[in-house]
This record gives sequence, structure tokens and C-alpha cells, in this order.
Amino acid sequence: MTAIEMQMLHVDGREIRFHHRPAKNGACGVFWMGGYKSDMEGSKILALDAWAQTNGHGCMRYDYSGHGVSGGAFTDGTISKWLTESLAMFDQTEGDQIVIGSSMGGWLALLLTVAHIKAVGLDKSRIKGLVLIAPAIDMTKDLMWEKFSDDIRAGMIKTGLYEQPSDYGEPYQITLDLIEDGKQHLFGDAMIETGCPVHILQGVLDDAVPWQMAVDLVSCLARDDVRLTLIKDGDHRLSRDEDLARLLQVVEEMI
Repeated sequence: MTAIEMQMLHVDGREIRFHHRPAKNGACGVFWMGGYKSDMEGSKILALDAWAQTNGHGCMRYDYSGHGVSGGAFTDGTISKWLTESLAMFDQTEGDQIVIGSSMGGWLALLLTVAHIKAVGLDKSRIKGLVLIAPAIDMTKDLMWEKFSDDIRAGMIKTGLYEQPSDYGEPYQITLDLIEDGKQHLFGDAMIETGCPVHILQGVLDDAVPWQMAVDLVSCLARDDVRLTLIKDGDHRLSRDEDLARLLQVVEEMI
């Protein structure tokens, strides 16, 4: 894959670094939104970037503040900040886009779509499809606060921080600010209108985002053309060779 120069954009004083591969001849682009504590060098986005280059499609990948090579402290991050950064990154793209969100990025992808439609109108939306990989919708409530014990909650209220053990490396530093900020972005059981096809990829063996959450999400997207693929032996990452091949196939079909 031919390397492209890393760029930087200041968003509300935060340095956001990104790679943008422009589309050729007006082709559709792919817009990647990573997960909590992930970065733009993961196997899924690198596979998508290579595919985009081969097929002449655009590709935008970036690190939220506090992630990867972008500026800022991870513990200063909130859903509001990461959404604002994502909207700024989307404005760097041109033409039609397929938005692909993984884990927390799936929640942010839906928030970005709703915000984009509100700004430009459904008829002028450049988001022509959504691919959601183990989408962690409303995660600050459903996957964090409501799952924490009373002792953990009390500790967070006292110190503002909980270090949650992780199977993927260092503990997740979850702040009370993240939890409180997340409240204004919760979808709950509300209907979500994206105005475009949505394909959800979900591993049944996912130990971070229960597969039942993906089933519940389908009912909230009743106004859209939605497909849900449950991968019986799939985990949260969905980064095996067969998972990457399935992801690329879904994006190709959507385009």
C-alpha cells in the first residue's frame, strides 16, 4: 500500500492527526470511526485503506484526541469532543461516503449521521451507507455505569476515575466526565433515521458488546434498510482473515 502523508487539523485547540486518501474520478469514499482506545493503525482500517487504494475509493482514517498519535489526554475525552472531532474530519472529505464504525465508533457513526442530516437535510446527506461493527450504542450507560458495582460507582463519584481491567492491554481509564457527558447522546429506544442502508456485523462470542444489543438496534432503525450479520464464532475484534474478507465484501456490496 502506497503511504500517504499524515495531516493534522486543530479542533477546538486539540491536534487531530489523520490520513486521507482522496477518491478517484468521483468514486465513493470510506470514512472510518474507531473504537474506544483504538487507533488508525488497526487491522480493519488498514485492510480497508488498502482496498480503497486498489479500487480507487477515498479513505479517511484518524485518531480521536487522546488516542494514537493525536494530541490531548485520553482521560480528557468525552463523547461530545470525539463527535465534534469526527464531524470536523467528515468535513475534510468530499463526495459520497460510506461510514464504518467499530464498537464505540458505531455509536459515534450514528451520532455523526444524525448531526450531518440535521445540518444539511436528509436529501443532501453525503452518507450513503453505514457499516457498524459490534456497535457499542449508549455504551457509557449500558456497558459502563449500569454494569458497575455500587463500590465502583462510589469510587468514581469520589475520585472521578475508574480503571477497568481489559483483555486488550492496559486498563481502560473511565472518567466520570465521560459518563456524565454521554447522557446527552443516549439513543435509548428512540427511532434512528439514517436515510441510508445499514449493515451490522456482530460476533456472537463478543464479550464486550453483547450480540443482543445489535438485535435491539435493528428495531430502532426500522425506517432504514437494515441487515444484521451474526457471526457465530466471532469475537469483539472481528479481525481474523475471514472477518476482514467479510467486511470488505459488505463495503463492496454497499457501494
